[in-house]
Amino acid sequence: MQNAYSHTQRATLILAVMIGAVVAVAIATVLAGQPYWPLGIVAAILVVTAWLFSSLTIRITPDTICWHFGPGLFHWIRPLSTIESADRSRSHWWNGWGIRFTGFGWLYNVSGFDILVITLKNGKRFGLGTDDPDGLLEAIQGALKSNS
Repeated sequence: MQNAYSHTQRATLILAVMIGAVVAVAIATVLAGQPYWPLGIVAAILVVTAWLFSSLTIRITPDTICWHFGPGLFHWIRPLSTIESADRSRSHWWNGWGIRFTGFGWLYNVSGFDILVITLKNGKRFGLGTDDPDGLLEAIQGALKSNS
């Protein structure tokens, strides 16, 4: 089964913030003359978090829409048969990035503010962040038409 659409958005800002946080903690540790082992723990947590949320990949197959962060530890799959519609929208800065519950439902985002709001046939909604909103919308609408 071949993918109808596959796109990965990099989380450049998340990675930069995590690297900046590690550097800031390292400098504070050295200046304060504190032991270095807590720095190692903080750095490890930040590096793992950066790795887990380093990107968002969205794939559309003939039957499903799938998305996952970074290496795929956090991933979701929805049958296209459960989707009513998809619409372009924009999230707000206060929605943040990562996995968040918002006013319209769950938001999965790693960068930017362009999102697609997916409405399910049961009325629930969720948002997928993307730096390719037109391509993703076209792929979802095409997949929904071919499945109807």
